[in-house]
Amino acid sequence: MNFMINETEQKLRGGYYTPTDITDYIIQWIVENKATSILEPSCGDGNFLSSINKLVKQKTKVKCIEFNEDELKKASCRVNNKLVECDFENTDFLQWSLDNFDGNKKYDAIVGNPPFIRYQYLPAEMQEKAKIIFEKFDLKFTKHTNIWVPFIISSVMMLKSGGLFGMVIPSEIFHVKHAAPLRKFLSTVCSKILIIDPQDLWFEDTLQGVVILMAEKKRTDREPFQGLAIVSVAGKSFLEENPTTLFNSDIYNKDINQDEKWTYALLSKKENSLLSDLLALPNIHTFKEIASVDIGIVTGANKFFLVPQAIVDEYKLEKWAHPMFGRSEHCSGVIYDHAQHEENKLKGHPTNFLWFNDEIIDESNTRVLEYIKLGENEELHTRYKCGIRKPWYKVPSVYTTNIGMLKRAHHFPKLILNEINAYTTDTAYRIRSSSINAKDIVNAFVNSLTALSAELEGRHYGGGVLELVPSEIEKLRIPLPKQFNFDLEKLNLLIKEKDSIAIMNAQNNILHAVGLSSSDADILLNAWVRLKNRRQRC
Repeated sequence: MNFMINETEQKLRGGYYTPTDITDYIIQWIVENKATSILEPSCGDGNFLSSINKLVKQKTKVKCIEFNEDELKKASCRVNNKLVECDFENTDFLQWSLDNFDGNKKYDAIVGNPPFIRYQYLPAEMQEKAKIIFEKFDLKFTKHTNIWVPFIISSVMMLKSGGLFGMVIPSEIFHVKHAAPLRKFLSTVCSKILIIDPQDLWFEDTLQGVVILMAEKKRTDREPFQGLAIVSVAGKSFLEENPTTLFNSDIYNKDINQDEKWTYALLSKKENSLLSDLLALPNIHTFKEIASVDIGIVTGANKFFLVPQAIVDEYKLEKWAHPMFGRSEHCSGVIYDHAQHEENKLKGHPTNFLWFNDEIIDESNTRVLEYIKLGENEELHTRYKCGIRKPWYKVPSVYTTNIGMLKRAHHFPKLILNEINAYTTDTAYRIRSSSINAKDIVNAFVNSLTALSAELEGRHYGGGVLELVPSEIEKLRIPLPKQFNFDLEKLNLLIKEKDSIAIMNAQNNILHAVGLSSSDADILLNAWVRLKNRRQRC
């Protein structure tokens, strides 16, 4: 978990400013479509205003809102075009929008770059305003949201019918759960949505990936949704093309399921059609059909409860130490056995989970009591998860399963056969097979169909690491051919020695065994590689 004390001032106020060539592109589109009233709800120091000042060719009114007074002063110096009339207001946009939703003032266009601030970092009054905005439009609210989500909702509602929306926003709009209400909202109130999806990072000093979101608000409630289009770009050569021509081209997918993530729109029609057809095959399952998923052990203080062998020896903790794994470096293959565990011990990894269960720790256990005292000196007993336990160092819900899965993956997710009943903490999941042999599930999980579905269902943040939560794992598609000779030892060695594409090619025999042709298997592989590279920004 991130804490405010560890974050920069820039990150806490969400201040990442859009490069001028990008603002020029968005404003060119707005100007070409004859917008004469523009709202910028978070104008910062004025990059969008500079583009408006440079490109506007007719009389235009611009409403500029900025919470930071110093930034607003800088922005006010950016305009000297006599055709541009600016109204600057130093205020909180969320409150301003709540005050103006029901008024007559609406805008031809809304542009900008909303602040990127996690809900947990917002002051209480702003948190409450965000919640009110969700409730006002009957959208599901979650405290995992980020301020850019209610910013966009409010902005779109300040548009005139047929108005244009052009903003630079986080690329996580495709996949994060807290943006699901926004995705549904936009596909309901907009006639069409275009996303320009770059391979590059446009903001310096941050791993935050961004996209350009361009949308047109419906003219009437009965106007049909024309679809969503995603245009992937490398570099900035796309800026040389006309934005209006692109927005008006015939590239939109009308068949977007409102309850799906927008990652599905990254696939071609042929790829989407193949995925739909595969669900009808009898030997392709969703993960939920063959296994259950539970989070690992929640200790509340992993550094205290997960320790290397040296700590066990120093404080005489052998009686309470149990084997564990929970990081990718703990298991490079797909089998966690005694040999892997001993190797981890020698490397000094935290291979021991300390479980102080029902047995009483009395004064004869001097060194153990000293170790517990160390934790109390660090005030671990005051942490929420520890503080609600009696005693604080007794961890609940301790059990093992014969399959584990790390929460995060670099190239593709994998299951791990837990041969020694090692424990896993909340960096991993505990998997129980319903009826299929555990070895077969672990082996069948590694293939380009499952890897592709993980890219579609999962989420990623700065750095490009793929993360899956239980509800997303349950949707993964798993091929399980009958009477198939799985060789887990071979796969274990393959994963340790080969690159990811070679592994997927080697596992294609599983897909062939459930009825896929070589060409279909190649379609899945190529789609997975493309989405993986996009995530990793290769």
